[in-house]
Amino acid sequence: MATINGAVIPVTPLQQNCSVFWDDEAKLATVIDPGGDAPRIVEMLEVQGLTVEQILLTHGHFDHAAGVQALNRLIAERQGAPVPIVGPHRDDAFLLDALAEDGAAFGILEAQPVTPDRWLDEGETVTIAGKDFAIYHCPGHSPGSLVYVNEEARFAIVGDVLFQGSIGRTDFPYGDHDALISGIRAKLFPLGDDITFICGHGPGSTFGAERLGNPFVGEGR
Repeated sequence: MATINGAVIPVTPLQQNCSVFWDDEAKLATVIDPGGDAPRIVEMLEVQGLTVEQILLTHGHFDHAAGVQALNRLIAERQGAPVPIVGPHRDDAFLLDALAEDGAAFGILEAQPVTPDRWLDEGETVTIAGKDFAIYHCPGHSPGSLVYVNEEARFAIVGDVLFQGSIGRTDFPYGDHDALISGIRAKLFPLGDDITFICGHGPGSTFGAERLGNPFVGEGR
């Protein structure tokens, strides 16, 4: 089974998960959901001797994207040029446009609007740490939320779609509880119980553990 090198960096007082995955041979890294604390993220990159090739977003909420521009400026200083910003689905464009206001409301003053270099759609793939990840569009928490899955490694990056024992909030004006439940059950769980995932907040889990025991989407619900 393939393995993927990675680390999770909780950032800002909100302690959301920013993750970094890299190819151990080439030392090329993808930074996912840099919600803030850009200098801390760069420090980790330097300790590991990594070169960033892209910043990837799971969705457009400020706590996952507020640090994108600040991080990319530091990457440009370190590597000589900024890197592409990839994802999420374009249905989250309105959230990325409002990052400065939303971030400032929670004390994340580095937040600036983001326009990705590449929007992503279900059915496409994206390369992370030298491995291809399938893209699944799972709206509900936000309209453009995406999940990235590498079936060979049995590993997924789910953002705020699914958590250990919970699911993403859907009480926003644009939230859709039924769509989120449907996406998790119809798109993610059929991929296999043994798939391990990391999420946007807190510890990860497996699709199997959540299929059986999650009070929102588990079989016992």
